[in-house]
Amino acid sequence: MSEPWYRDRKALALIFRGYLPWLALMNLAWETVQLPLYTIWAEGTRAEIAFAVIHCTLGDLLIGTAALALSLMLLRAAAPAQWRWSAVSTLLVLLGAGYTVFSEWTNTNLLRWSYSSLMPMLEVFGIRIGVSPLAQWLAIPPLALSLAKRTLQ
Repeated sequence: MSEPWYRDRKALALIFRGYLPWLALMNLAWETVQLPLYTIWAEGTRAEIAFAVIHCTLGDLLIGTAALALSLMLLRAAAPAQWRWSAVSTLLVLLGAGYTVFSEWTNTNLLRWSYSSLMPMLEVFGIRIGVSPLAQWLAIPPLALSLAKRTLQ
């Protein structure tokens, strides 16, 4: 029987040297580009905006790491050569997007942040959230995982 993914050097290299750097770079870019979709863009100081970008990017890394680890645990993954890549990617997207729907709804309702009039909106299970943060979690984590797989094999 193979070692679990968290004891496999190739799995850890894929995650720490591939997935996380790609995830960080793409989320940093996304968080920066989507700033006009939030009121902080017009109302915040430069320092507040910079803090928001860094804070959100670090949060994205935590969410993306937790979603990947949970996906691998649920699938009882071993070495990457044995991963069911489509299942890992699907779970990764479902977990990340699910958390995002909850987080966006919670934070906009508690007025921790708010969308500008430029944010396209979507209703998911009776919850109105911005399209951009949902699209971010549908696109970036599976792309980061795919790029990690390609660059480290």
